[in-house]
Amino acid sequence: QLLKEKEDEIKHKDFCVDEFNTNELQTEKKERAKQDLTAKIEDLDSTIEQLTKAIDTLKSEVAEMQVQMKRAGEDREKENKEFQMTVADQRATQKLLTAALNILKGFYAKKAAALVQMQEPAGPPPPPGFEAYKKNAAAGGVMGMIQQIINDAKAMEAEVIRSEEDAQKAYEDFVKDTNGSIEAKSKDIVNKSETKAKAESELVERSEEHTSELQSLT
Repeated sequence: QLLKEKEDEIKHKDFCVDEFNTNELQTEKKERAKQDLTAKIEDLDSTIEQLTKAIDTLKSEVAEMQVQMKRAGEDREKENKEFQMTVADQRATQKLLTAALNILKGFYAKKAAALVQMQEPAGPPPPPGFEAYKKNAAAGGVMGMIQQIINDAKAMEAEVIRSEEDAQKAYEDFVKDTNGSIEAKSKDIVNKSETKAKAESELVERSEEHTSELQSLT
């Protein structure tokens, strides 16, 4: 009977030791699982925070580019109006001065003809070309000045047309590049928002698992 009792005690002791070891192993596994979940939750929190900041930055950059495009459009409109006014002024100047020049040409031509008729021949004839020079001497200065102003107006018109073409091309390139950048950043916002949503969903799951592990350890 004593041997039987001793044998039962040994079996019970072994059972207790096994149970203790099993419980300790399970506790260790749960503790490790809890630590892994804690690390994962911290990692997800960090990822979500970084994505939130990146998305906010991208949205801010897109908004700023849209403002810059709006301002550029307004500036371009003002520049174009100034260009049209300048061209109109230069063309009006050319038209008026060309008309005045034609009137002067006609006036001096008639005056020269009248002088030739009134002049009496005296002495030897003047050298060839002298009369033409004499007739045009008075007219040359004024008419030359008017013609120079007309030429300057034409040159200014051509210059402002070239400047307008360059400015329009630069504006169109700016709009094209900015729209391309906005499109790329908008896609990036969508992608990051999707990644953030997945991370937030996983964070909820991991938090629930973490709570469950804590409860099982108590």
